[in-house]
Amino acid sequence: MTAMTATAKQDVKEKDPTAHRLIGWVLHNVVWIWLVALVLGFGLFNEFFLTVLNLQNITVQATVLGILGLAVALPLLVAEIDLSIPANLGFSSAIGALAYSSVGLPWFPAMLIGVGVATLIGFFNGVCITKLRMVSLIETLSMMIILQGALLAITQGKTLTNLSDGYVWIGQASIGGWPIMPLIFVIALVVIGVMLRMTVLGRSIYAVGGNPAASNSAGIRVDRIKILTYTISGFLAGVAGFLLASWQMAITSNQGSSYLLYAIAAPIIGGVSVFGGRGNVVGILGGVLLLTVIQVGLAIINIPSFYVGMIGGFMIFIAVAIDAIRVRYFA
Repeated sequence: MTAMTATAKQDVKEKDPTAHRLIGWVLHNVVWIWLVALVLGFGLFNEFFLTVLNLQNITVQATVLGILGLAVALPLLVAEIDLSIPANLGFSSAIGALAYSSVGLPWFPAMLIGVGVATLIGFFNGVCITKLRMVSLIETLSMMIILQGALLAITQGKTLTNLSDGYVWIGQASIGGWPIMPLIFVIALVVIGVMLRMTVLGRSIYAVGGNPAASNSAGIRVDRIKILTYTISGFLAGVAGFLLASWQMAITSNQGSSYLLYAIAAPIIGGVSVFGGRGNVVGILGGVLLLTVIQVGLAIINIPSFYVGMIGGFMIFIAVAIDAIRVRYFA
């Protein structure tokens, strides 16, 4: 923190302490305020929006985006970025499906192979960024392009549909009318939340993102933490790939490409700082639900789909601006 920033914070706080606390609370909870407002607004425009069936639809759609949001958030927490996560989702899921359909493996080992490939890709990204000192933005961008091309090549531009009943079960099953798939997202939220808040690895991730030089001086192995972060991120991408294939009951030649914007937007909107060292799973959940509600709500009230991308980009801009203000005056 610079002396100028500290002085600016103190000046704002001294002028009106009550207003400072109120504005700070709003900025730290803006994602939930947006979410409540949008849910009420869409509910007023279309009575179907608040039905149980649509709420189930929202939870299912939020599952894949949510796990991808967690995957994107981990590199962001160490002040890096991974643009290849959605492409990793598509490529790894195709590898798993082909291990079943072409090699003849049972569906569960085939799924594990797909998730394992995604994990290795995440590990490789981490090694390139830490050991070769490659810029994460460029390295992961190139990996994204490679994986998109590889997916197109191995699928030959076709849609893979010959998935076993076991492979698609979790994406189609329900208990008491409620789909099972969102439980995977809940489990992922809990596990990542516990890891970040209650383990040495989690505390090290925040420390590295906040100040890598000081972390290194304190004995934290910065490169190792970043590699572990990218590896876990790759694993989550693989899990998301399996869930998306199971839900869609198919794998397309551009699987996952539509998630790039929203996977990056969700954690940033939820308060994960692009500068590293700040953010939590509760905020990520809020960002995921907010973007999912926007997509579903705009579709229900018959807003053209191409406006969704524009709104998503606008919300990223607003979220980054809010994050900058929060860091400067209210952190």
